[in-house]
Amino acid sequence: MTAGARPDLPRRPLARLSIIIVSRHRPARLASCLTALSQQNHPEFEIILVADPASLAVRPDLALKRIPFDEANISAARNAGIAAAAGEVIAFIDDDALAVPSWAGRLAAAFADPEVVAATGTTRGPDGFRWQVRAERIGRDGLAYPLDVAGPVSLAPKAGDPVSTIGTNCAFRATALRAIGGFDPAFRYHLDESDVNRRMAARFPEALTAILPAAEVVHGAAAGPSRASSGVPSDLRQIGRSTALFIRRSGGTMPDLVAIQRKRLLRLMVAGRLDPFALGPLLAGLEQGLADGQAEDLPPPPAGALPENGTPFLRFAGDFPPADPVVLSGWQWRAGALRQEAARHLAGGRVSCLILWSPTGLRPRLRLASGGWWELQCGRWALAGRAFRGQGDLPLARSAHLAISCRLSSGLRD
Repeated sequence: MTAGARPDLPRRPLARLSIIIVSRHRPARLASCLTALSQQNHPEFEIILVADPASLAVRPDLALKRIPFDEANISAARNAGIAAAAGEVIAFIDDDALAVPSWAGRLAAAFADPEVVAATGTTRGPDGFRWQVRAERIGRDGLAYPLDVAGPVSLAPKAGDPVSTIGTNCAFRATALRAIGGFDPAFRYHLDESDVNRRMAARFPEALTAILPAAEVVHGAAAGPSRASSGVPSDLRQIGRSTALFIRRSGGTMPDLVAIQRKRLLRLMVAGRLDPFALGPLLAGLEQGLADGQAEDLPPPPAGALPENGTPFLRFAGDFPPADPVVLSGWQWRAGALRQEAARHLAGGRVSCLILWSPTGLRPRLRLASGGWWELQCGRWALAGRAFRGQGDLPLARSAHLAISCRLSSGLRD
């Protein structure tokens, strides 16, 4: 039985959810994120878009709370979203992330347990398969360490270390998040959610954080102020600064962050993704950020609770009732006909996924097509024995069907 489970309690309706998206100058990514959220099966959620003026104009057909914000401070932007949130639970997703159809419902369901104050799912990388973040705790040194979690579980802090909730896939009980003052604008980028985790653990030391492996998002890691392309940094100063501030506040020991980042950059360089001449400037920027974070006055954590929201709940009307997805598959040369079929199912209110095979070793990549269906493109030989491990001895095509159906299923089977 999962920690904190209460089998004697009657089943409650799913909590109303406020989903906050912060977006800055990435309108195409934002449009895809909103399309994925339009396929959520949860019946009671609203979307709060905190964005630059151009991004606020994306998808004018959707009923969103739209808040203008165009500063490079993720924490301040999220607090602007919290101020407009009317749900009992407040969730966060990045504008370059795609939520599977059951994501919102699974997060909301975790809060039926009154001891749960936070929840997090699992996050895959841009290809839709490799893990980016699974289950972790965050230490006083600002580094996350893994947890061995086989299924959904709710955990309290251990030795002061809370479960880590990555900012692109997390939710908080609104009263608890407001009670600690929301996010700290001192953390403009990096460790902003980790600071929330530690302050919430200090305020509610016995409260639980739910880990929900099936609440998945695919995180695109798109280019931004500190990142040139998927997973390739362009500036490490804010990472250095935030780490220094975090450790000063938590009382942790400073890790050898330069060595950690150098190892990461060397991997990117060997893979041909990072210009070797960029290595020195990136590490110099990191050291400058560390120095800045050590030298500046340590700001106190947010004092006092954030005010209650005065804005009415704006229910988002999705077009996809709970139902298992339609999964289609075929060879790449049948893509046109299969995409037309996927579009027909989508128009009929069924979430659709298309698997396109090629007789190659092409690595798998799961994306949300512009037409609104999920599309997996992969080589017939790339998947054998790798991408669908755990599916037993099923034939490859059937194994792929099963894996995709389970991941995109709208049913709350947990």
